[in-house]
Amino acid sequence: MSEPAPNPATTTTSSAKRKPRVSLAIATAFGLGYLPKAPGTFGSLAGLVPATFPLWFIGIGMLWGGGMHLGTYIDADPFVLIQCGFAIGIALLGLWSAHRASKYWNTKDPQTVVIDEVSGQQLALLLGGFYPLRAPPANNPWNFLPANRPILWATHPLGASMWISPNWKYLLLGFILFRVFDIWKPFPARQAESLPGGLGIMADDWVAGIYAALCLWGARAIGL
Repeated sequence: MSEPAPNPATTTTSSAKRKPRVSLAIATAFGLGYLPKAPGTFGSLAGLVPATFPLWFIGIGMLWGGGMHLGTYIDADPFVLIQCGFAIGIALLGLWSAHRASKYWNTKDPQTVVIDEVSGQQLALLLGGFYPLRAPPANNPWNFLPANRPILWATHPLGASMWISPNWKYLLLGFILFRVFDIWKPFPARQAESLPGGLGIMADDWVAGIYAALCLWGARAIGL
């Protein structure tokens, strides 16, 4: 009597073994997470790219007359709009890819997943004010508005003297602050790690980003 042939692999088993290449590419920031030393630091450096990239397109403001006119007195800076779109997109991609990577590697928070650092670093700079809020026309090289158009965002929220153009010192400070809080994990960052799936991987870096942003505002307030 011959032995029965082994059962063919089921669809579920085949799917479980299939490598989610797109998810892993995004979760590792296109391979940075595989670096043998300090992958989180390199992930944070990658987060500076979406935080600064829209600056190259600030000339769009010239096409929009200085901004997207939302009314008689409100002008939305195109840089801020692009930044918000980037931040939301990266956060959503991070949730999805981090969850799939964690499931594939069967690890709660794999060290190779660094999309959380990318998202947190970008959030730190966005909320920390790394964008050209409008200053009085004489002091604002980014202002393309006609002189006769009134706007609400004429000065920095902390005062006209607080307006600064994005620069490398402010960028470096935002990077250092985020890394400090990401490693320190003050409340509720460490607690956020216990959240399920990709949310637990991403949320603690968002908390670190918020702390870094508050410190950036503080640095501006004391004139650093």
